[in-house]
Amino acid sequence: MKIIAYADGGRTALGIVTSPTHFIAVSDIAPDLPSSLISILEQEDGLTRLRQAAEGRQGDRALADVTLKPFLDRPNAMWALALNFKSHIAETGLQTSKEFPHLFMRTAASYVGAGEPILAPVESVARAFDYEGELGVVIGTPGRYIPVERALEHVAGYTCLNEGSVREFQMHNRQFGLGKNFEASGSYGPWLMTRDEFGDPAKHTVMTRINGVVRQSAPLDDMLLSVAQVISYLSQGYRLRPGDLIAMGTPGALKPQPDDVEGRDLSRQYGPFPTPGLVHMRPGDWVEIEIDGLGVLGNPVAADASISESGYGVRKSAA
Repeated sequence: MKIIAYADGGRTALGIVTSPTHFIAVSDIAPDLPSSLISILEQEDGLTRLRQAAEGRQGDRALADVTLKPFLDRPNAMWALALNFKSHIAETGLQTSKEFPHLFMRTAASYVGAGEPILAPVESVARAFDYEGELGVVIGTPGRYIPVERALEHVAGYTCLNEGSVREFQMHNRQFGLGKNFEASGSYGPWLMTRDEFGDPAKHTVMTRINGVVRQSAPLDDMLLSVAQVISYLSQGYRLRPGDLIAMGTPGALKPQPDDVEGRDLSRQYGPFPTPGLVHMRPGDWVEIEIDGLGVLGNPVAADASISESGYGVRKSAA
């Protein structure tokens, strides 16, 4: 089952995707269910009731006619992992624990939905604005002290995720903080695919394309720590809640092809780790994150217009 959120007359509504082109509104097939996905997840039988209501139904609304939105309306926690792909560790030369995940948090305001613009900082603020194609994990069943072998039972489903990162601000201090939380700098979607439909995360592959050029591609079993291990670890510290989102980390950049002028030109990179094949996201780009068997998350990159709207000048970053 694929669950979307979409703009509907000034509010956000839920839908069930029934074909590559159409969906059906949850309010039409299950008016007794909440209009919030997290509220549905909080009900012990919420997903089951939703699945039963959608069974055998044909979509009567076109996906092309709506604007998709982030499907988590009030997430309790939005976790993310650094250095969780072996290929990314190798390209940066950084060290990390092989036993404990390198965790940080993102805000809901830092994410947009599929098709919505990702905002690039103006160059006077930062120039190293990087894509990070990742698997997003959404918790469905709450729990504390979850054993690894039971951890996937707590997953509601999965999504594609682009964890846009502003590298200059990421390096300002020991905590990633603001560099991982610029306004509308990342995205997730296009939908939540339920656990039963997606299957074993380790059997899938994540890929990132910028303007049609593949920049990342790696099997998810290249992750240092698995989805189950991360869920178990987090649950030792606090009770996981329905709607918690975990971004599982990103792979390294693919080596550039001989005709890839942009990917081979390290003088165009402004981050701390110049890497052949890496390019920064810029206004006018089209970014796609694809996870096989799950879907494609696509977003345009636009300039952050809020700076001009503020009426204030922009102070150049100290980085």
